[in-house]
Amino acid sequence: MEKKIVYFEKAGAENTDKVIELVKERKEELGIENIVVASVSGLTSVKVLENIPAAQVVSITHHAGFRGGDDLELNPEYTKKLEEAGVPIYIGSHSLSGVGRGISNKFGGITPVEIIAGTLRLFSQGIKVCVEISVMAADAGLIPTDKEVIAIGGTAKGVDTAVVLKPAHMGNFFDLKINEIIAMPRP
Repeated sequence: MEKKIVYFEKAGAENTDKVIELVKERKEELGIENIVVASVSGLTSVKVLENIPAAQVVSITHHAGFRGGDDLELNPEYTKKLEEAGVPIYIGSHSLSGVGRGISNKFGGITPVEIIAGTLRLFSQGIKVCVEISVMAADAGLIPTDKEVIAIGGTAKGVDTAVVLKPAHMGNFFDLKINEIIAMPRP
């Protein structure tokens, strides 16, 4: 099989619309139902929902206090749109940091999970995010682990990376398989 990979000149939100367009194409080609989206405010998930209405979208955001305090960064307007469309919104700790980050912050050093995250970042931040949100969604029972899904992630705001993968639960992390890279930024 021969497929193209789109490489963006730089990471960031300016790639969001193109990523969504490419995901729509690949979803239709492969007949994939589930799309997992990293979306801190909910905006990117709303964009995916509006552009790929036939998809079963899952929106993933990070835990309260990620940037300090106890606040969530979800925008109430986007949350309402997603909830009205029946899109699950997962709020939780990153599967590739979580308590490990707290240990490193307190005592120094690095945990094995943070090494995995760092290794995935050798490709791009978005690749790490795609793997991470897929594990989070699988652990929450929001996506199947017995078939391919598309995961969309990025660097800071918006998205710049999309992959086709077969997810796995955290306890079976190394069963996760990245089958295709649809798009990613060049390092």
